[in-house]
Amino acid sequence: MAKAPIISPDNSASKTTSEFTTAVDSPVGKGRPTPSRKEREAANRRPLVPVGKEARKEQRGRVAEQRNRARIGLANGEEKFLPARDKGEQRKYVRDYIDARWSVGEAMIPIMVIVILLSLIPAASAFTLIALWGFFVFAIIDCLLVGQRIRSKLAAAHGGADNVEAGLRWYAAMRALQMKPMRLPKPQVKRGEFPTA
Repeated sequence: MAKAPIISPDNSASKTTSEFTTAVDSPVGKGRPTPSRKEREAANRRPLVPVGKEARKEQRGRVAEQRNRARIGLANGEEKFLPARDKGEQRKYVRDYIDARWSVGEAMIPIMVIVILLSLIPAASAFTLIALWGFFVFAIIDCLLVGQRIRSKLAAAHGGADNVEAGLRWYAAMRALQMKPMRLPKPQVKRGEFPTA
């Protein structure tokens, strides 16, 4: 049952009617449609790592700095930057011993260049081939001897051959076959400065 409008003492119902019409015309609710689940999930989604041009540039700078530090540490022989192949006190001794001496294998690259140049001359090609094989044999004998010498020195210093790491002779041979400036980690001793075990 509809209620009659309240009439004010001055017999005017305009105020009550205008209030009623304003309340009916105003929107009910939040005034916008409810977002779908997909829209809400998209709004909440954000990357775990900051993205953007500046963030990527900063990340690249940090990675380059870490890589540069690791490269310098490896060249200087710092233990924490060395690969597993080069870590350890005995491996350091091998590196220092090889770097302190002249090895036959160091001359391999220059001799190979000379052999290639001489092989262009037909009369000298047979001689260069014999000289090359002779050099290889001499370099292998040198590597075997230095490996045995290092192993015996380490065995004497560490109380027997059982306390010497495996693979040191091969490690010494591979380092002895490289030219001194090309070795990594870089040589830390001069020629003739043999380490003490």
